[in-house]
Amino acid sequence: MKMNRSFLSLILLFIVLAGCRTEPQEKQIDYYSSPLFKEVQLQGLFEDSKTFVDLVPKESYYTLNKKYETERQNADFDLKNFVEENFSDKSTATLSFETDTTHTMYEHISSIWGKLTRGPDSVIPYSSRIALPNEYVVPGGRFKEIYYWDSYFTIEGLLVDNQEHIARNMVDNFAYLIDTLGFIPNGTRDYYLSRSQPPFFTLMATALARKDSMVLVEYLPMIEKEYNFWMAGKDVIEEPYEANKYVVKVGDDSFLNRYWDSSVTPRPESYKEDYHLADDLTTEKEKTDLYVNLRAGATSGWDFSSRWYAEEDSFGSTNTANILPVDLNCLLYFMENQIALGYGFKGDKQAKSLYSEKALKRKELIQKTFWDENAEFFMDFEFKTKSNTDEFTLAATYPLFFNIATKEQAEVVKEKLITEFLKDGGLLTTLKNTGQQWDAPNGWAPLQWMAVHGLLNYGYKDEALTIMKRWLAINERVYKNMGKMMEKYNVEDTSLLSGGGDYETQDGFGWTNGVALGFKALVDQMEEQ
Repeated sequence: MKMNRSFLSLILLFIVLAGCRTEPQEKQIDYYSSPLFKEVQLQGLFEDSKTFVDLVPKESYYTLNKKYETERQNADFDLKNFVEENFSDKSTATLSFETDTTHTMYEHISSIWGKLTRGPDSVIPYSSRIALPNEYVVPGGRFKEIYYWDSYFTIEGLLVDNQEHIARNMVDNFAYLIDTLGFIPNGTRDYYLSRSQPPFFTLMATALARKDSMVLVEYLPMIEKEYNFWMAGKDVIEEPYEANKYVVKVGDDSFLNRYWDSSVTPRPESYKEDYHLADDLTTEKEKTDLYVNLRAGATSGWDFSSRWYAEEDSFGSTNTANILPVDLNCLLYFMENQIALGYGFKGDKQAKSLYSEKALKRKELIQKTFWDENAEFFMDFEFKTKSNTDEFTLAATYPLFFNIATKEQAEVVKEKLITEFLKDGGLLTTLKNTGQQWDAPNGWAPLQWMAVHGLLNYGYKDEALTIMKRWLAINERVYKNMGKMMEKYNVEDTSLLSGGGDYETQDGFGWTNGVALGFKALVDQMEEQ
């Protein structure tokens, strides 16, 4: 007998609460602002700040902090020894794989799904991990928990590889998070609970619905609940170009969305890096503003990029929370469209009409706000200055992916992609080389996917094939030389890997695996036609 999803979610909520870092009510502390936490992160005991937040304390945070405050007074106190004695490593070692060199890259990908699979999770007291009820695929490398937008591209690969069962389990996990938390966090760690990521859940459900359109109806309540999360707070905004949470008012009863995070401190998983970046700022407001914008950049998934800079070549000027991003608003448009479609399947004409109108209105706003006539490209919009940014990025492919662009717009976007973004290994993320990982010379699998499918929507088969073949070629070359799939690649110099960012390039790697399998199947299909 299949249990009602809502009833099941109420039961599973206890798993989430138990899996997060909780204390008895009278002894609750903000662990990530505690003296112990700050001291460990700022002293740099671990090369990667994420290592410490993923360790599991052996006692409650209240008890450990009291113990720390007492023992630190001793002349022979050693912080490293204190951490080693009071925290344990619950399978937090970086994931790595021994490659069978007799396998092709595609055989290798199929063989490592099991090694990247985790769950169902047991509850580990005081762990930062949010426990999930079903199996799931993690990205790999330092990322040992599920991540939101990564997972859509992983799911596409799983479906190509006839792994429907685990693909369905992953979508069910995200539905469970929406049911229990009200939204999907950046990743399944409690230090991500202040933010989400690009809302790809609707695309995940739609991917499953390709075989059975009624799957969309099954997930419709969660899709609508996530939509309401992204639109929460809009009714209290009074003036145009004011923001509240994820929403910005752009006119009378007209709203678009931004990336945002509800916290105003350094990110726990990058505490030392964020704290030191703010060193040169003089006021607390300047520092908290920077932290908000860095957190919003992490919400975007593009952490980090010149796309978010207010000043040329200045990471410290990251301005994400003041920018209306074209990609996010295209995702919200798709969500509105699919909710309308789902209500249509249910025969609810009134709800279908409501969401169809929302989608049409947002489509018009996307055209009005993000299409820059001078640049002839879809550009983000800085709502404080009420002007488009000057950053050319692959986010411009989202209006093509979701069929929002006109034929004329698609033509000029295609030309710029081929003449300026396309390199020997695929498409650049941006046209600027700043040392940030979401800038040149790096290419990323999810953006290759969005660009290729966007071009195919408008009939640009040759260009799409070129991009796919170049991307697969660099994937195959690196795999042949290193036996690994990487999270990103240097598409300008295909003799190199990639660089930039807060951490070293990771191997594994979920979304690269998924896109590689999807592209290989699509290339084979197109060449047979």
